[in-house]
Amino acid sequence: MVQQFESATLGMWVFLLTEIMFFGGMFCAYMIYRSMYPAAFASTSKHMDPLFGAINTAVLIVSSLSMALAVRAARLGQQKALQILLLITIFFGLCFLGVKAVEYHAHWVDNKVPLFAGHWDYSNTPESPNQAQYARQAQILFCFYFFMTGFHAVHMIVGVALMLTIFFMARSGKFNATYFTPVEISGLYWHFVDIVWIFLFPLLYLIGHTKNIF
Repeated sequence: MVQQFESATLGMWVFLLTEIMFFGGMFCAYMIYRSMYPAAFASTSKHMDPLFGAINTAVLIVSSLSMALAVRAARLGQQKALQILLLITIFFGLCFLGVKAVEYHAHWVDNKVPLFAGHWDYSNTPESPNQAQYARQAQILFCFYFFMTGFHAVHMIVGVALMLTIFFMARSGKFNATYFTPVEISGLYWHFVDIVWIFLFPLLYLIGHTKNIF
């Protein structure tokens, strides 16, 4: 059992390393384009609502706590607590996706979705009288926004489905104090998805607002 646990954990860490390289490529490309078009980035930042990002950050931090407690409950053989904590984790995961859906809808209504014809309008507004000159560069940066947050949302959907599977396994009595490997490695995946968001939040929502703060 110890060998199985160590092998499964190592396999999950190898998988997470490939995910780090996947997201790392997008982070690097994002930073390159941001350094190329700093003024356009400052313009697009006005269309990102930090409140949505802050809410989702808090939601994921709480979900990481409940996931960590679920792993602890599995290690101690506390089946009822494990099931409740898994449901709490799933709930907050769904809350994250709900907030993201509301945010995406707001961008759609505001015509700030460059991937769809007829839903991209970057003309001047009273709040941003000179933003039209950055329309082309802003498309690139909004594409990064949707790609990065979209792929993260896909990972969150996979995480929720994984937690549901673990929950039903827990209900059927699959785990005990000597066997909890699926809970442990699923927790590693969940924490990884949360950590990725910790980097996405300041890059996409906060950096563009620092000039206004300072």
